[in-house]
Formats: sequence, C-alpha cells, structure tokens
Amino acid sequence: MTNTIFGTAVNCMDGRVQIPICNWLRSQYGVDYVDMITEPGPVRFLAEDEDPWVSASIRRRLEISVNRHKSELVAIAGHHDCAGNPVPEETQLKQIVAAIKTVKGWNFKVRAIGLWVNENWEVQEVD
Repeated sequence: MTNTIFGTAVNCMDGRVQIPICNWLRSQYGVDYVDMITEPGPVRFLAEDEDPWVSASIRRRLEISVNRHKSELVAIAGHHDCAGNPVPEETQLKQIVAAIKTVKGWNFKVRAIGLWVNENWEVQEVD
C-alpha cells in the first residue's frame, strides 16, 4: 500500500489561482493532495503581521494540515491582479519571502516554499 502525500498551499481565495497551484505542486513535488488555506492576499498578513488574528488563523489551519494530514510541504503563494493585496509584483515577491520566514518561525517540520502566479496563470517558484 502506498502512502498518501499531502502538501499545503497558503493561497489567495481568488478562484483563478487554485487549480494552477494544485497542478503545479502535484507535478513539481509529487503530492497527491493539496490542503488549501485561503485568505484574500495572505502573503501581506504573514509578511507584515498587521492583523495578528489572521496570522494566528492561518497557523491553526496549517497545524491541522501538518499534524493530521502529515503535510511535509507548505507553499506560500501570491498572484497577479490580487484584489486582497493590490500592490505591485515586486512588493508581493518581497512579502512572499518574508511570509516564508514567518512560517519557518512556527517550527513545523515542513519545507516552506514561495510561489508566484503570473498574469498568464503560470506558477513560478520564488527564491
């Protein structure tokens, strides 16, 4: 019997980015399922901690994914034309990097990566 592998995406609630993120994580990291933790513009909240309640909510949901589904990968995603975080791409890319640091600071035993979904709905990994 094979093990089911979960990954987790902290992603915008925007429906245009759900499928590209899931498909990319499945193809690039071989996960079977992707738990979605959605908020409007989540990278802003994780990077700037302007609303601690939102960050705490994301953390609680990630904890369920890691502890119950044994997720080993968390992707933090931003995207073009984000209504919840209407800032330039350059700003969002910096927020994604800062958000990764926030998630790593929570000390879950997961690999944390950043993703950007461009204007063509293509997924790119953020360094």
